[in-house]
Amino acid sequence: MQRSTYPNPPPAHSPPLHHPVPQHVSTVPQLRSPPPPQPPSQPHSAYGFSQQQQPGPAPGAGAYGAYPNFGGFMNDPTAQMGFQIGKSAVDAGQQYVEQNLGRFVSVSALKHYFNVSNSYVVNKLYIVLFPWWHRPWSRQQRLSNNGQDGYYLPPREDINSPDMYIPMMALVTYILLSTLLAGLRGAFHPELLGYTATLALSVMLLEIAVIKLGTFLLSISSSSQLLDLLAYSGYKFVGVIISTLLSEFLSLFLGHRAAIAWIVFLHCYLANAFFLLRSLRYVLLPDQSAGATPGQGYTVARGQRNRRTQFLFVYSYLVQFGFMVWLSRV
Repeated sequence: MQRSTYPNPPPAHSPPLHHPVPQHVSTVPQLRSPPPPQPPSQPHSAYGFSQQQQPGPAPGAGAYGAYPNFGGFMNDPTAQMGFQIGKSAVDAGQQYVEQNLGRFVSVSALKHYFNVSNSYVVNKLYIVLFPWWHRPWSRQQRLSNNGQDGYYLPPREDINSPDMYIPMMALVTYILLSTLLAGLRGAFHPELLGYTATLALSVMLLEIAVIKLGTFLLSISSSSQLLDLLAYSGYKFVGVIISTLLSEFLSLFLGHRAAIAWIVFLHCYLANAFFLLRSLRYVLLPDQSAGATPGQGYTVARGQRNRRTQFLFVYSYLVQFGFMVWLSRV
């Protein structure tokens, strides 16, 4: 088989290829590494002002001179006059509160009950929940400068001294916990806060009225103050909070209130009753000689002492049981 011949032989060299030339030329930016950081020559303040830009405090500017002037606002006479008026209003309000509060209770005496420490709070809570192993129960006293008058040590220095910090925190916690549990059950309404607070305060006031009536009928004269009784009446909320939390926890996971919840309630109730029984002895049973240290009491007859012991037992066990059951059902 022979190949067909072409009339025109192919050229010896083929024409060169032409590549398309782009009409729009794009320039690729050259990437360069950033320059090394330079150490700051001058420290800057928290507001972004350098030390050279912060003018010194103007005379009479007070503590406001430590901050930037923000365009001279702090140095404005009108602003300074406004600060002076606000300070005078705050001082007048504080003085008014102290004067009106002093009609009912001494502010210095109230500060005595809040003079606590972290170690005192922890140890006091342990005594309230497990009082059977605590010794001793007597309150410590200290003589004044004249060597004749005595006064009780603050809670920070005496573990047996009553305080207002734990009862107040327990009262607030009880109110918030009751409303929280009601919200989890779908029964919360705004009036529940006021109702729970009113119930708790009413229980405390009724308890104080009971013990004051008992001291009046039994002719008990003691150096204890009303704030002591108010403090002792607030310790029951610690046991109520623990028993309520455990009861709701068991009812949430087990579907019913188990017997262990009642065991915990009885433990908290018996602990609170024994705690009050031993702590209130210096109020209801001041059985010391007349020549003892001032504020320690006097000798009473045997029959009167028996009546006081019975009243203390009824108050610590029967009255407290009714109040704690009432508070736990909220």
